[in-house]
Formats: sequence, structure tokens, C-alpha cells
Amino acid sequence: MASPTAFTVTQAPAADTYPLRAAVLHSGASPEVAKVAGDDHPEVVTFAARDADGTVIGCAGLFPEPCPGLPGPGWRVRRVVTAEEWRGCGVGAAVLGAVLVHVAGRGPGLVWCNATPSGARLFVRAGFRQLGEPWTDPDFGANVRMLRHL
Repeated sequence: MASPTAFTVTQAPAADTYPLRAAVLHSGASPEVAKVAGDDHPEVVTFAARDADGTVIGCAGLFPEPCPGLPGPGWRVRRVVTAEEWRGCGVGAAVLGAVLVHVAGRGPGLVWCNATPSGARLFVRAGFRQLGEPWTDPDFGANVRMLRHL
């Protein structure tokens, strides 16, 4: 197993995360399929965890987007991914922590996401709570909306 101290988290171009996102979220499809509308928006921020060799092993995107059904602005966390061999090493928590620090640096705000049941555990540990009932996304299966006020 990889060492939980052998990685760093920094802001990165979204394109740097496409190979990992494609491998994990799109069954190894070509990296181009991992691009999300808005990845290149000037207010979107992408964080990447890299191992000692510089390989992206975890990532998350942060999009300025209000949470459906709630008033006011918000930040949507999207495409939180950890390489399989790095799961359980704190990579996801570190990437999500960087996202929350970024939002907190801009003042109070709402952070939200749609998470799979397994992914929801990461968000609960980071202080998020479930909003509404779970549903099935046609592309990603079971999902639940999670949110946290900062």
C-alpha cells in the first residue's frame, strides 16, 4: 500500500486530472471524456493530489453553482476521485480539505455535491449532511445530495 504521507495537494489545471477521472469514473475511457462543462471557467478551481513522482492520485473540482432548491450562491464539489491503490490513505480527505479551505478563504458559503453512497462517507466525515432523498443518476447510479455551510 502507498504511504499516506507521500503526496501533496495543490491547485492544478483540470486537464491534469482527466486521465484519473476517466480511469475511475468512465471505466478507463480516453481522458477527453472526463472533461466537464465548465472545467475551463475562470472561477472553477481544480485540486490534485500527486504522489512523489508527480502522478495525479486524487482530485476534485470546485464550481461556482447554487444548490438546487436553496437560495443564494454556492460552490459545487464535482469529480472527487482517488486512485484505487491510494484509497484509505487520506487522499480524498486531503483534497476535500483543500476545497473547503479555498471556499472558507472567500468568506461564508454553502458547499454542496451529489455523491454516491460510498462517496457520501467522505463528505459526512468532513461535516456535510444529506439533503433530501437518494436518487438514481442514469450515468453514475445511486446518488445523494450533500451540503455544508462554512
